[in-house]
Amino acid sequence: NKCQKLFKKCPKHVQAAFDGLLEELEEKGPVLPERPNYSKLGDYTHHCHLFYSWVATWHYNKKKDKWLIEVEYVGSREDAPY
Repeated sequence: NKCQKLFKKCPKHVQAAFDGLLEELEEKGPVLPERPNYSKLGDYTHHCHLFYSWVATWHYNKKKDKWLIEVEYVGSREDAPY
């Protein structure tokens, strides 16, 4: 999908930082207020800067007892969808 294509274009250090974010989302859930450079964009949409010029956004909802988290964007903050 589009997000995977954007991810593959990111530098390796950004990809590694994003992998760390994914692990944290899996472990802690979609709301990460203790994470540096994190903020809410809406009720169910969040983002964080992986580095100064690189950002990831995701949205979520809860299905039964599990979080369904979908990454919407990972890439340059200049092109971020917010």
